[in-house]
Amino acid sequence: MNKKAITIYCASSPEAPQQFLNAAYELGRLCAEAGAATVTGAGMTGLMGEVVRGTLSVPEAEAIGVIPQFMVDRGWANPAMTELYVTDSMHSRKQKLAELGCGAIALPGGLGTLDELMDLLTQCQLGMYSNPVVILNIDGFYDNLLAQLAHADACSMMRHMGLPGNLWLVATTPAEAVNLILGNGTAGN
Repeated sequence: MNKKAITIYCASSPEAPQQFLNAAYELGRLCAEAGAATVTGAGMTGLMGEVVRGTLSVPEAEAIGVIPQFMVDRGWANPAMTELYVTDSMHSRKQKLAELGCGAIALPGGLGTLDELMDLLTQCQLGMYSNPVVILNIDGFYDNLLAQLAHADACSMMRHMGLPGNLWLVATTPAEAVNLILGNGTAGN
């Protein structure tokens, strides 16, 4: 891939609140306007679908999807993707999602999003992933998770290994998240 890409973890739930859907669309649009492709789980609905729609609202933008074969078989793959990787499992999907991005942003999401985020933060802690990871805390969605992570850290359950940003950064707007990934801004956790 010749251009930068940003991996975006998020919910595919069609019942997601409107403010999260709006943020997802804006995030996709801002990534594309910054010249970065977006990499998602290739879903059609929810925040995932909005990231893709926002991305493709910019001429010549790229929306890259990574989806396991069983989801393709169920008809869940978004036909709007400009590039689609089909994997053999959820595990290999997570690996490919991480591999394709120059960093990752976690929008609000459920179990799948939390699994992807925790897996990536574990890789950061172990020194296996060195790109920036941004938790996009729209309307305080991740406040409780951030408090739990701070509690785990206070109980000496986490190793930071001297990594910049102590494993993750926190943003409250899509613009701030894109700036953090592309190196145009700073934030703390």
